[in-house]
Amino acid sequence: MKWRKLGRVFCPQNLRPWMISHASNPVADHVEGDLYRVYFSTRDAKNRSSVAWVEVDLRRPCSVERVAAQPILEPGPLGCFDDSGCSMGSIVRRGSQRLLYYMGWNLGLTVPWRNAIGLAVSGDGGENFERVSPAPVMDRSHVDPYTLSYPWVLDEDVGFRMWYGSNLTWGPSPSDMSHRIKSARSKDGHHWERDGKVLIHPENPGEYAFARPSVVKDHDTYRMWYAFRGGAYRIGYAESRDGLNWVRKDHDAGIDVSAEGWDSESIEYPCVFDHGGERYLLYCGNGYGRTGFGIAILESQ
Repeated sequence: MKWRKLGRVFCPQNLRPWMISHASNPVADHVEGDLYRVYFSTRDAKNRSSVAWVEVDLRRPCSVERVAAQPILEPGPLGCFDDSGCSMGSIVRRGSQRLLYYMGWNLGLTVPWRNAIGLAVSGDGGENFERVSPAPVMDRSHVDPYTLSYPWVLDEDVGFRMWYGSNLTWGPSPSDMSHRIKSARSKDGHHWERDGKVLIHPENPGEYAFARPSVVKDHDTYRMWYAFRGGAYRIGYAESRDGLNWVRKDHDAGIDVSAEGWDSESIEYPCVFDHGGERYLLYCGNGYGRTGFGIAILESQ
């Protein structure tokens, strides 16, 4: 597999009071023709995340057509699971609705954060979203007792499937965090069942974080791109027949950091989607989206 980078799409710099920096966790949603709306997480001056969007024409993907005037999701009420920020997860279409799964930030005292997964729904084509509840749709549990992260959801014939991140431990340093990718199932997209099984395992002792899975299904094969790190983040790749048992094939990820520029230190937060017979990859570069996000096109499988 080989991706050809087309360039950086968007990088906010003091663009709005709530969009001071970062365009992280980009997710593509088709509007019409070659036009896509890309949802992402952005930060204000207090480092709180909101979800916003830009519109991009894939015929000229590095030229933004329109930028959201207001965030579609802001930090929740004081004391709620997302009172410190909302980070983009994934978009699922079901009928006339768009289901937006996101990670809610809740800062801790003894640990940096205790995050959970929320759901907001749009019935007007993605212009406005409303939380289904002030509570998360998937919170910490006996199989995920520490914190959850970026969900990726597919709507399949037998129901919904989610792949998400979960801490196995906390510790005094970032490398003690042990963040892994797991999965869950749901009949309605609101109530989830999970067993806590770790899906992607480290291949060397230095790897401690696996996050932000992006999953597509090609016939009888599930393909997952994800961010992983020992030092700086890179994009990994795995395959599965059932979505539960995965084989890592990071050598087939087909993309790495550039020699210089906005994505020369790290690449992370992949989003893979298909359009017009082509496969595209959105991804972030240096600083977890501080330098924005770019796009690549698949040249060879």
